[in-house]
Amino acid sequence: MTPEQAVKTLLRHIGENPERDGLQDTPKRVVKALKEMTSGYSTDIAALLNVKFDVAFDEMVVLNNIAFNSLCEHHMLPFIGTATVGYIPNEGVVGISKLARLVEAHAQRLQVQERMTQDIAQDLQHRLDPVGVGVIIKAHHQCMSCRGIRKLNTEMVTSALTGAMKDNSAARAEFLSFTK
Repeated sequence: MTPEQAVKTLLRHIGENPERDGLQDTPKRVVKALKEMTSGYSTDIAALLNVKFDVAFDEMVVLNNIAFNSLCEHHMLPFIGTATVGYIPNEGVVGISKLARLVEAHAQRLQVQERMTQDIAQDLQHRLDPVGVGVIIKAHHQCMSCRGIRKLNTEMVTSALTGAMKDNSAARAEFLSFTK
């Protein structure tokens, strides 16, 4: 069965006619959209974070409000939010676009917010070997607002801290002050 045939089967299952005028190209569009929304599986995280700049900087680097869209792995419904990613460099810095690309790579997979938050922090810690990493993600989940409990405007917040960001209260407080 092709992916398009699977979408046609789903359309029939909900009582639709996949051959009707408005739905004829829907299977092709759904498959294309899902490929786009899960393109993070093909991102090479090691290559993404491999390029560092030899800049002597030992203060916190924080990139705020990195917008993302992801798909909840439980219902395949969107969750939409922002990430704040920070680190204290040890040897060199990474281009800030790499931080946004890292968020995007993890968001463009079937996800749960908690794992996404941890994975971003762990990738930065592992690949950059910084003094510490902080990640905060705030998101609205469609599985909460358009089905089930149907609570609009709820926001889930998750955090992951490593190294000095976790163990040093001053560093943690500084990072958290950037997220407000």
